[in-house]
Amino acid sequence: MRYYIIAGEASGDLHGSRLISEIHRQDETAEVRCWGGDKMEAAGATLVKHYRDLAFMGFAEVAKHLGTILANLKWCKQDIMDYSPDVLLLIDYPGFNLRIASWAKKQGFRVVYYISPQIWAWKESRIKQIRRDVDEMMVILPFEKEFYKKQGMEVTYVGHPLAEAIEEVLQTPVRPISEKPVIALLPGSRTQEINRMLPNMLKMVPHFPAYEFVIAQAPGQEQDIYHKFIGSLPVSLLAGSTYELLRQSKAALVTSGTATLEAALLGAPELVCYKSSRLTYWLAKQLIKVKYISLVNLILDKPAVTELIQQDLNEAKLKMSLEELLNDTEKREQLQQDYTRLWELLAGTKAASNAARVVTRVAAAQ
Repeated sequence: MRYYIIAGEASGDLHGSRLISEIHRQDETAEVRCWGGDKMEAAGATLVKHYRDLAFMGFAEVAKHLGTILANLKWCKQDIMDYSPDVLLLIDYPGFNLRIASWAKKQGFRVVYYISPQIWAWKESRIKQIRRDVDEMMVILPFEKEFYKKQGMEVTYVGHPLAEAIEEVLQTPVRPISEKPVIALLPGSRTQEINRMLPNMLKMVPHFPAYEFVIAQAPGQEQDIYHKFIGSLPVSLLAGSTYELLRQSKAALVTSGTATLEAALLGAPELVCYKSSRLTYWLAKQLIKVKYISLVNLILDKPAVTELIQQDLNEAKLKMSLEELLNDTEKREQLQQDYTRLWELLAGTKAASNAARVVTRVAAAQ
């Protein structure tokens, strides 16, 4: 069977790689062509477009790169037509993937979606488009199945792929990266995120001289983008070992996104940070309906981790919050209890295997 997979971010590359491995295990004849990253390519897919060329975030940034996005859409459609897959698998990345889904359905392709767009947070009206254009929706958050059911659509809950991946990591020994206690900095995977978030995070370095600050270098990013901000600060840069870093961190400053959940599942006490352009933030405030920005708080339905958003992400508040996170024993103990609850909600499923079973079934039904 022929599979065409589209992932537009680092997290999609990770989840896509595990899914591709399972597809090959369940379908020995599988041929996979993809938009994604190094991990998906290493798992056995032919990579035709890297996500680092696709990752535009925020309303202003998307508008600025609209010409590139439209060109990518056109090229993608032609590539799908030329490849003629038995199933088209879309991983998250809704701004791009829902447009492809609408087109693909009209062309007669079977469309499977893995990792639902967060329509429960905003753009709930997209449910009509999803019902029309997506043959199978696979969700990874426990509350999403009930949300879709209330909207009149049956979906498959496959479990969260991060829980499965991190369960395996936690079985391996930790390799120390510093003799000093470590504070991890995760400024995001996109260039725009790093440019906006890292300078704010680095302001903490002079305030905490007893700690080793280590930046997790994102896949697909060159060192230069970090070093222009680091300058002469005593900060380390670590590539390809984010999980090792988080496992031994006394605290982590994490840009909102999948990394907030990764940090929690790995047991790293974290502060969630987010700042965007004024236009992007203003528009988001008008549209987004959820109480929290981090996946940890959304899943637990409580403010388990501190969120510093927009104006709150300033030097004074960040310093105060980090001091509390490092030194308040009661807060750290409560946070670990919340992390335990998170594991109870997400662990025990085999997301990649469950998802591959759905995808191969749809492909075989052609």
